[in-house]
Amino acid sequence: MADFTAGRAAYLQIADEFKRRIRDGEMEPGEKLPSEAELMAQHSVSRTVARQAIARLREDGYAISHQGKGSFAAMPGEGGPSKRSPEFEQITEYLSEVRRDVRRLAERMDQLEDLVRQQAQGR
Repeated sequence: MADFTAGRAAYLQIADEFKRRIRDGEMEPGEKLPSEAELMAQHSVSRTVARQAIARLREDGYAISHQGKGSFAAMPGEGGPSKRSPEFEQITEYLSEVRRDVRRLAERMDQLEDLVRQQAQGR
C-alpha cells in the first residue's frame, strides 16, 4: 500500500505501485486492474484519486482501458501506438541534442585536461 504521508500525491504513489508490479512481473500484461471502486476501498482514497491513478497508468503506457470492461495492465510500447503530442516529440528530440552536446563537451574537457597535465609534467 502506498505511503500517503510521503509528500507525493496519492494518485502518483498508487500509479507507481502498479507500474512496479507490472515491470516486476507481479502483474502480467492483459491482467485486469482494480476498478475505481476497488482502488478506493484498497487505498482509502476518493474516486478522483482512483481515477487519476488509472489515467496516469494509461498516459504512461502501463494500462489500456476498454469502456464497459475496465482497465488492463500493459507494458509501455506494447499493445498499440503511442499517443505522444508533437510538443513531447519536439522536447524529446531537443533533449537528445543537448545530451549529444554535453557528451562532446565532456570529451573536449577530457582532452584539455590531458593537455594541461602533459604541459605540467613537461616543465
